[in-house]
Amino acid sequence: MRQLSLDVEVTRGDTVESRHRVHAAVVEGEKLVAGARDPHLVTAWRSCAKPFQVMPLLHAGGFDSLGWGDAELALACASHGAEPEHLAIAERMLSSIGLEEGDLACGPHEPLSVRGARLWREGGQPLTRLHNNCSGKHAAMLARAVTMGWPTHGYQRIDHAVQRACVGEVSCWSGVALDDMGVAVDGCSAAVMILPLDRMALAYARLGAAIAAGEEVPSRIAGALRAHPHLLGGTDRFDTVVLQETQGRVITKVGAEGVHSVMVPDRRIGFTVKVEDGAVRAQHAAVVALLRTLDVLLDLPPRLADYLRKPVKNTRGEVVGEIRGAFSPT
Repeated sequence: MRQLSLDVEVTRGDTVESRHRVHAAVVEGEKLVAGARDPHLVTAWRSCAKPFQVMPLLHAGGFDSLGWGDAELALACASHGAEPEHLAIAERMLSSIGLEEGDLACGPHEPLSVRGARLWREGGQPLTRLHNNCSGKHAAMLARAVTMGWPTHGYQRIDHAVQRACVGEVSCWSGVALDDMGVAVDGCSAAVMILPLDRMALAYARLGAAIAAGEEVPSRIAGALRAHPHLLGGTDRFDTVVLQETQGRVITKVGAEGVHSVMVPDRRIGFTVKVEDGAVRAQHAAVVALLRTLDVLLDLPPRLADYLRKPVKNTRGEVVGEIRGAFSPT
């Protein structure tokens, strides 16, 4: 296995002010081919699991029975920025199953995108559960309950059939047995799976290979994200930028606390990075650095180069340091 160094440091002037330790696992085909620090580190997968969590709704036919399309599918996989487009689709999803914003189990939080936050402040409207970055995922989970005739109340609880199906899907793709799968409560109140980084990477490698092979459900998910990159994250958000700048060749999915999963379908590559201290500023730099190391980004687009070596500015807008790869021994 190839040993990598993906640590990220933050400078102020010529001094290293902070350093972030980054773990990673890279799977090609079915084989662990590279890693940084501990590629078997066990952690919560957070929102990186969303493409798998929507699969039971697709497999059972509930998605199509509702007449949903690519926009709804993309939002179900998204950690969106609560921009008007995101809110409208989430509200439409709920309306189509006879439910409303109050039926979502996720709590409200401020929009994650700069544009979403600005429009919310200027609009003077209260935050709602639709603003939660996971509202699309939750709307799809409610749809799963409705179309299966299950209770919608408590759909987010770990012992509900909706969540058990999601955990089972992750078990199938990651190869982690249900008895060995850790399950806890995510920030949005739904179940979150806990498993090793190399198994997260394996799941994404398998998903990428299934997309490349033209398998129906994986291909539908990839097609929806490629058709609607803005819905996956939002204006100037990392996952959207990657989709746009690689023309859909690379699909990334952010998770909270510094976890990020990536697939390159035409290479059958999947990888996951985990910033040990959970810093978002480090996970983006690490993902771009790893894509460069794997020769996926031979020509680095300027918008992605900005993540690899990002200026640190003070309150006057002056550049006082930078975020960059540390290249320290692992």
